[in-house]
Amino acid sequence: MRIRTLVGIISCAGILLASGLAGTPAGAGSKGTLCRMTYSLKGWSAFYKTAKGEGSITCDNGQSMKVKVKASGGGITFGKSEIIDGTGKFTEAKSIDDLLGGWAQSEAHAGAGKSADAQALTKGEISLTLAGKGHGVDIGFAFGKFTIEKQ
Repeated sequence: MRIRTLVGIISCAGILLASGLAGTPAGAGSKGTLCRMTYSLKGWSAFYKTAKGEGSITCDNGQSMKVKVKASGGGITFGKSEIIDGTGKFTEAKSIDDLLGGWAQSEAHAGAGKSADAQALTKGEISLTLAGKGHGVDIGFAFGKFTIEKQ
């Protein structure tokens, strides 16, 4: 019962943080594109976190791209997990190419059996919120880098 409560608290905190960072579009008044990403991610953590996966980005201007994703960093985090059917939402960008590269990351995660994951990421004026569900045993907070590369 305590694990479920902890999962709920950590997941809600991460989602609130992610929502706050993604509240304003890049360059208010600029014409750009809105993009979404679907992804899967598998990794482990023991103070240092590492995970790799793949996904695809699609934008409302018709652009799309297959991508590789990687997360790394440190914090108070322990476990092993796999995120499947993850989703990401970017704030406005000029081009899909602006979404590639390194993103500053903060994360809250918890789970035993089924996992919940919420992440808030920023890159310059663009923000990205990620959400995903999967399975594993993990708990903690991690800060680091999330990288999106063209596949």
